[in-house]
Amino acid sequence: MSSGFIRRPAARARVIAAARSWLGTPYHDQASVRGAGCDCLGLARGVWREVVGPEPFPIPPYSRDWAEVGAVEVMAEGARGCMIEVAPAEAPPGALLIFRMRERAIAKHLGILSESGTLIHARERLGVIEEPFIRSWRRRLAFAFLYPQPRRR
Repeated sequence: MSSGFIRRPAARARVIAAARSWLGTPYHDQASVRGAGCDCLGLARGVWREVVGPEPFPIPPYSRDWAEVGAVEVMAEGARGCMIEVAPAEAPPGALLIFRMRERAIAKHLGILSESGTLIHARERLGVIEEPFIRSWRRRLAFAFLYPQPRRR
């Protein structure tokens, strides 16, 4: 079976515009509905649907506990199956960033880097926001991925 995407990066401007279209969406755990509610993964999924197409696999229920430990980097492994991994320090605008919020915990917060050095992400009690990508975020950066181009039909 052929996938609906190819391993070339999607247009950065398109990814960022899609992410910005979610600004102001309220926070809602495990949701992914622009304007109604999403969490950080829901934002990333919504951008995927707009930029690439249908989601490549169903998302099972997950914990929002940032202190969760485990042997498998679940978010990064999922992204590796359908996105293009890049070195975190070299992540360009439009990259999906995955953050390790607690030392020794698995990385499980997501955001999208903009061209103006800001981070677009969903935060509990704040919803989808755009804020400066400051040092405290950079210190927590664990993985970076690029959205792929959709396959032309």
